[in-house]
Amino acid sequence: MNIRIPSLVLLALAMPCIASAADYSVQSGSTLGFTSSFQGSSFDGHFNKWNATVSYDPAKLATSKFDVTVDLASAKTGDNDRDSALPGPDFFNAAKYPQAHFVTTAFHQQGSQVVADGMLTLRGVTKPVSLNVVFKPQGGGATLDVTGTVKRLDFGVGGGQYADTSVIGPDVKVTAHLVLGAK
Repeated sequence: MNIRIPSLVLLALAMPCIASAADYSVQSGSTLGFTSSFQGSSFDGHFNKWNATVSYDPAKLATSKFDVTVDLASAKTGDNDRDSALPGPDFFNAAKYPQAHFVTTAFHQQGSQVVADGMLTLRGVTKPVSLNVVFKPQGGGATLDVTGTVKRLDFGVGGGQYADTSVIGPDVKVTAHLVLGAK
């Protein structure tokens, strides 16, 4: 009986280390951006308002997770016409669907690349999206760079008269650079 109790105590103490990834808070200097094209010319944009909950450890991908909420009306591209159109009913329809939401469902290794699989909800449509992840520990924190591609028409963004992919490209590249502090 004495042999079992220390073993159980050690196992109980080790379980929190085995069970979860490290929790981080997103720090200033973090960005969430996108790139698309209009009439063959590429343009960049970003979101001014968004938040993310990050729990990540490259050695514990099974317990890692991201949960990101984006205020769609905060999209900015530097072009007044585009900036006023994006939150409107033809694109994000931010009055009806003010936020986009991405939450991971799993992480997996694809060669040397870590991929975050998740569900993106945009304009009331939820579909799977995969994002490439590069995590770099730095002191007590880390940086996390994320890239991926979203098919805008899958979510009804720029549908109707704006569905012509020769005018507005079908793919939107999503990029994020997160500066993370340990919680």
